[in-house]
Parts: sequence; structure tokens; C-alpha cells
Amino acid sequence: MTEKLKVGIILGSTRKGRVSPQVGKWLLEKANRRQDAHYELVDIKDFDLPFLGTEESEGVKRWNDKLDSLDAFVFVVAEYNHSMTGALKNALDSAREPWHNKSAGIVSYGSAGGTRAAEHVRQVCAELLIADVRVHPVLSLFLDFEKGETFKPRDLHDKNIKDMLDQVIAWGRALKPLRTKEA
Repeated sequence: MTEKLKVGIILGSTRKGRVSPQVGKWLLEKANRRQDAHYELVDIKDFDLPFLGTEESEGVKRWNDKLDSLDAFVFVVAEYNHSMTGALKNALDSAREPWHNKSAGIVSYGSAGGTRAAEHVRQVCAELLIADVRVHPVLSLFLDFEKGETFKPRDLHDKNIKDMLDQVIAWGRALKPLRTKEA
């Protein structure tokens, strides 16, 4: 039997009142039912990352070590002003090699489903040698959240979550030999 991959569900927002923990928990519950990988929430807020290039930090080392321990990712992406959060961009930029040759999915949310932010994440993924999968669950602040604060996802997202995770796992397995050769 193939060794189970380790997949980090990365919460991409750090602001007070954020809803990414609700989305991440929901996604983690769905993912864990699959029993095809080891899934865990990874909250960039827990790493206290400084702005890139401003200082050396224990948080950056812990962040890189965490990413290095994972085989694949799912980014929970909030859309702010037509893009990803500054915190997520900084977290992406605070590592290099730990991202290489790994797969990723994106679950986005916002007034327009977070699609514009997700496209920006895809562009950065390409530069970091992250293979992002096509299926992209999109959550609406108007239809999947009560008053924009309490996450109440519609059942129609279940198929997209399943299909996205299927692709993340398949691609993660396919890319693993490339990472073994790097070591």
C-alpha cells in the first residue's frame, strides 16, 4: 500500500473576525472522512511571520520546517480588494524550496467567490513550482455565509471538494518521486 500523503490546509487570512478557520474546519472534516491522507490545518497566524526581508525570524524557520514536512496543500483563500491577503502573499514568499514539486488545491471565498484572489494564488504557485489543480471550489459570502460571518456552506460544494481533493492526492503522489530525487 502507498504511504499516505501529508496535506496541509493553509488558512490564508490572519485578521480579526476572519472566517477562514470556519472554512478550514469544514474542509478538514470532509477531508478526514476520505481516509486517503493525513490532513491538518496550518494557520499562518501561528507562525508570526515578519514582512519578507525585514528580519530573520524563528517563525520563518518553523514555517519552512512545517511546509517541508507536507506533501501537498489546500489554500483557503479570502479575497480582499480583488486579490489574496497580504498575509498569504507574505507566507508564500517566506519559503522557496519547501513548496517545490508539490500539489495544491484552492478553496476561495469572497463577494465574487474569491475567484480573482485564487487566480493570483495560481500565478504565485507557478513561480514556486507548486502544481495547482483545476477544480476550484468557490464560496460566496452572500450564499454560503450568514450575514457574511457564519459559514453555512451549501451541499452543492461537496462534489467540487471531493474532485479537488482527488486531484490534489493524485498529483501529490505523482510528484513525490521528484522530491525524493531532490533530497
